[in-house]
Formats: sequence, structure tokens, C-alpha cells
Amino acid sequence: MEKLFCLGVAIGMVGGALLVANSYKARSLVKKSQAELMDKVNEMMDERLKMMEGGEGSEEKKTPKKK
Repeated sequence: MEKLFCLGVAIGMVGGALLVANSYKARSLVKKSQAELMDKVNEMMDERLKMMEGGEGSEEKKTPKKK
């Protein structure tokens, strides 16, 4: 059962790769989706960095240091 599932996943990946490689619309859709995803990830990382920079001093005061 597990081998059959893994085989199906592998065949699906190969089929998807062939579809994207041979279709201009699918390829442009994948590139657009990747760009949007990277933009969202960059925004989230910027927000986290700002939170870490702003809250860094207050965290040190709240948590006692271990010796």
C-alpha cells in the first residue's frame, strides 16, 4: 500500500512537471505564484524582525538569566 502511494506521488510529480514544462500558461502561472509566495514570506520575515528588534530589550528584562 505504501509503495503504491509513493509510486502514485512520483508519477503525479513527473506528470505535473511535464505539464508545466510544455504549457506556457501553466509555467507562467507557476512563476506568478512563486513570486507572490516569496513576497508574502518576505513581508512576514520583515514583521518578525521588527518585532524581535522592538521586543528584544523588554524580553531580557522579563526573563531571568541563568547562571
